[in-house]
Amino acid sequence: MADRPRLTTTAGAPWVSNETSKTAGPRGPVLLEDYQLIEKLAHQNRERIPERVVHAKGWGAQGTFTVTHDITKYTRARIFSEIGKQTPVLARWSTVAGEQGAADAERDVRGFSLKFYTEDGNWDMVGNNTPVFFVRDAYKFPDFIRTQKRHPKTNMRSPEAMFDFWAGQPESVHQVTILMSDRGIPKSPFHMNGYGSHTFSFWNDDGERFWVKFHFRTHQGHETLTNEKAEEIIGSTRESYQEHLFNTLENGGSAKWTFFIQVMSEEDAERQDFNPFDLTKVWSHSEFPLIEVGELEIDRNVDNYFQMVENVAFAPSNVVPGIGFSPDRMLQARVWSYADAHRYRLGTHYEALPPNVPHNSQALHYHKDGAMRFFRNDVGNPNAYYEPNQYEDGPVADPSTQEPPLRIDPEAYRYPQETSEADFVQPRKLYAEVLSDEERQRLHQNMAGAMAPCSESVKERWYAVLGRVHPDYAKGVREAAESQPAIPVTDNTPVTAAE
Repeated sequence: MADRPRLTTTAGAPWVSNETSKTAGPRGPVLLEDYQLIEKLAHQNRERIPERVVHAKGWGAQGTFTVTHDITKYTRARIFSEIGKQTPVLARWSTVAGEQGAADAERDVRGFSLKFYTEDGNWDMVGNNTPVFFVRDAYKFPDFIRTQKRHPKTNMRSPEAMFDFWAGQPESVHQVTILMSDRGIPKSPFHMNGYGSHTFSFWNDDGERFWVKFHFRTHQGHETLTNEKAEEIIGSTRESYQEHLFNTLENGGSAKWTFFIQVMSEEDAERQDFNPFDLTKVWSHSEFPLIEVGELEIDRNVDNYFQMVENVAFAPSNVVPGIGFSPDRMLQARVWSYADAHRYRLGTHYEALPPNVPHNSQALHYHKDGAMRFFRNDVGNPNAYYEPNQYEDGPVADPSTQEPPLRIDPEAYRYPQETSEADFVQPRKLYAEVLSDEERQRLHQNMAGAMAPCSESVKERWYAVLGRVHPDYAKGVREAAESQPAIPVTDNTPVTAAE
C-alpha cells in the first residue's frame, strides 16, 4: 500500500480512515466531530443533479468532424474554412419524454446534439432524429411536454393527454406520423439520422445571408425495432442503447454520419407558398438539394459519464461567426430557454464545467461571481471587472463579427397560427408516396395501439385530423383500433381543484 496515493479530505489534508466512524468507545454513539463522515454523507445527498426537463435519458461519446467539401461561399464560419480541417466533437443522443430511468428502446423522438469545439468557440447543433417537430410556436411547447409527462392523478403516462393535444394542434400530424412509423424506435443511436430541424442562417465574408437546414445522414443504415421486438429487448435490458454505444466504441468500433446542408436564399424564402421557418415543415430536396459538407465520426467513450455527458450543456444560442438564427418561432424561444435550463440544472457558471469549456482559449467576459464560482474570471487583472475600462487586458467587443442586417416585418403583432391545408400536404406525401404498403400497415397498428386507452371522443377528433391527411390513413388506423381488444381508460378523469 506504500506506493498508492494518500487519501485526503476535500481540502487536501491526509485522512486516517475511510471505513470506521469515530465513536465514544467501541460500542458507543458516533461523535458529531467526525466531520469527514458528515462530509461524506452530505456529499452523497448532493451527488444527483436535477434531471433535464426533457431529454433526461441520454448517451454520449466523443469524436471528430472533418470537412470534405468547400462551402465557404455560404458561410465565414472557420470550422468550414478548408477541406480536411478537423474539429473535436462531443455528442449526446437522448429520448425526449422519458425520465432518466426510462428504457432506451421506447417509442419516442430522439435528441441528436453535437458540441463542436471550434477555434471561435463552441458551436452547438441541438437537434433531433426527425426533420420536423410537433408544434411551431413555443407558446405551446410547455403544454406539449406536459402531455408527455405523468398524469397528475394517476402518475402514469397519458395517451389521452397526448392525442387530445395533438388533435387540437393538427400541425403535429407530420411529426406524429414519423413517430408512429418504423423510425419511431431506432435500434441504437448509430442507426438514425440527425437534423437541426430548425431553419438556421449562414452568412459569408461578403455579408450575404442564406437560410440553411442541417442534415446528418447515418452510414450505419436505418435499423429500427418493432413494438414487439422493443418489448422483448426492454424485458432483457433497459440500457440497450448505452450497451451498444459503449461496447462498440470500447471494442475499437466507430460510427459515422455525412453532414449535409440545404440552402435557400432570402429571395427564395419570400417566394415559398409555405413558411420556410415553420418547424413542422421540411424543404423539398428537389428544389433545395442536399449539399455535402463533411463527415462526423464518433469513436471514443468519455472517461467519466457524469462529468462529460450529464454536465454537458447544449444550447442553440451557442453559435460562432458565420452561423446565425432565423425567424423560426421555436428556435427564437430555444435560444433563450436552453441556457436558462442549464442555469437552473447546473448552476450559474455551467459554462465553466469541463464539457462546456471552449477549446480555443479562456472564455473572456464580464460575468462575475454568483453561486459556484469555482474558477478565476478576472482575465488576470482583478480591476478589469467592468467595461469600458482602461486596462489593456480587459476584453473588448469585436465589430467584425457583426451579422448582416435581418429584414423583418415592420408590424409587431400576435399573428395567429391557424391550421391550413399546408399542414397536411407534407404528411400526405409522406404517407401516400414515401411509405410502402407494409410500412403504412405497421404505422396503422402502432398508432392504434398507442391510442387504445384513449376516450372515444379523443379518438374521433384524431381520426378527423388523419382524414385531412388522407382518407386511407384515418380508415387504416380506425380499422386497426377496432380490431384490438378494448383497454380501460384510466387517465382522462377530470381532476377537480380539491384533488
